[in-house]
Amino acid sequence: MTVPFNEYMNEWLYGPDGYYAAFKTIGKEGDFYTAVSTSRFFGATIAHYLISLIREEKLSPSCAVVEIGAHQGYLLGDMIEWIAQEAPELLETMSFAIVERQPQLQRVQKEYFKQRFGGEIELVHYADPRQVGKKEAFVVANEIFDSFACDLVYNGKTAVVDVEETNHSVRFDAQDEQALRIAERYGQTKGEVARGYEAFAASLYEAAKKVVFVTFDYGDLEVRNDFSIRIYKGHEVFPLFEEGVDLRSLFGKSDITYDVNFSHLIDAFKDAGFTHYAYKTQLRALTEYGLTYLLQKLAELGNQKLYLREVNKIKTLIDPTIMGERFKLVEFHKNIG
Repeated sequence: MTVPFNEYMNEWLYGPDGYYAAFKTIGKEGDFYTAVSTSRFFGATIAHYLISLIREEKLSPSCAVVEIGAHQGYLLGDMIEWIAQEAPELLETMSFAIVERQPQLQRVQKEYFKQRFGGEIELVHYADPRQVGKKEAFVVANEIFDSFACDLVYNGKTAVVDVEETNHSVRFDAQDEQALRIAERYGQTKGEVARGYEAFAASLYEAAKKVVFVTFDYGDLEVRNDFSIRIYKGHEVFPLFEEGVDLRSLFGKSDITYDVNFSHLIDAFKDAGFTHYAYKTQLRALTEYGLTYLLQKLAELGNQKLYLREVNKIKTLIDPTIMGERFKLVEFHKNIG
């Protein structure tokens, strides 16, 4: 029996026994690192940018702060912690929420917030962005679009997976019209075609009357006409088409990801009604969001050991050879003056 690759990947990641169905450790003990697991200054810098938007009156002090794809909730927690340092009065007017469909992850996030903040911060959960229903929302996501199920295209064909074979072999003998239309739009003859960007953008557009959405991920504006899809297991990387890779043994037990086609993502959000505000490298984005200011504040504490430790962590975020250039920020606005 064969299934389209996008259905296979969706089941791999989000099925009842999928990789993201239960809490997974990120960092040294997990399968991969993210900017959030690298340094708390990642979230703090985004929070500083949010505060600047409020001071410029582009958002109000009563806006909702929402994270999508929050994992344990570290990023939103780091943002709240910085808000408490720089503008504590906002904690009295803001609301904080996570969009998460998995009940088990919701429980993990609530427990984490209880441990970190006691009863001081109320965390609300939504299963869908449309449920936010606020006047204003600042929405943040880190590395979610690389985990949207995708189709694989190659010379006018799309991939299917034979799930009855011992190693779940992939072959190109289907023609999914939607995937091929998207590929044609970007001159793509080989590689990954994400599915679901359009529906996600449309749902986020309905989250609030005013929306600022910032997201970080890895990829480029231009397609490379090659396969980037790969599997992460215990910090080892297995290209999907590498000889000897046993998909059946890795299915649901490892992360599977690919480079984002940011042109496709931007078009999906523009088609939904958003204004495309910015696209830039993570290095430039964090610098413009105020990372230098945060480092200055840390230096003023006078703890040289703490300062050097955090600077070393931050280097990973902004070093062009690590995350600084490979990861990108894209920012979208709805009704922001």
